[in-house]
Amino acid sequence: MFLNNIVFAITANMEGWELFQNSLLPMIQGAIKYTIPLTLVSFTVGICLALLTAIMRLSKSKILTAPARVYVSAIRGTPLLVQLFIVFFGLGSIGLTIDPFPSAVIAFSLNVGAYGSEIIRASISSIPKGQWEAAQTIGMNYGQALRRIILPQAARVSIPPLSNTFISLVKDTSLASLILVAELFRKAQEIAARTYEFMLLYVEAAILYWIVCFALSIVQDQIENRLDRYVAR
Repeated sequence: MFLNNIVFAITANMEGWELFQNSLLPMIQGAIKYTIPLTLVSFTVGICLALLTAIMRLSKSKILTAPARVYVSAIRGTPLLVQLFIVFFGLGSIGLTIDPFPSAVIAFSLNVGAYGSEIIRASISSIPKGQWEAAQTIGMNYGQALRRIILPQAARVSIPPLSNTFISLVKDTSLASLILVAELFRKAQEIAARTYEFMLLYVEAAILYWIVCFALSIVQDQIENRLDRYVAR
């Protein structure tokens, strides 16, 4: 009986290791085909939206600041999962059907836009008012001063927290599996549903997410070190 238990444990481990190896490629393919593109597209669109929203928040016109405040408050005050379901299932229920991947892009972009706008707004606000006055002195209007003087300086301040937002977005893309986007975690779910090896497959997915985020954190550190050296000059 004891020997049978040993043989069973060894066989189970061997089968688990084989499943781990066989499931690795589909998960990596899901990451390359969906997770990474979803992250890049959503972050790019989100940052553009964040910059626009931040500028609106800093405007003296209530016509611009009011909708920007409502947007930021609504997104920050509701869970990302709920936002994702509203875009995919909610809009579909009223006749506006959007495919899973574009739905995920819309939801993630809106989320990044709201959180990113607060980072950018704070970064712009941190620039001394003397910079604005100096730009006006040499004949620059508001748009020119913002583009040539303020935003380049604000970018150095906002890059670290925006990098954290990007890394968090990589992990948040796993929520897209709930609307059938075949990204990394969805692949793990599909394989686990066939093999019933939920712990093994979910841990494997977690390891892959960790590897990607760890690599991105190294890149983030390099960028921050270069910025520190640039500012120190």
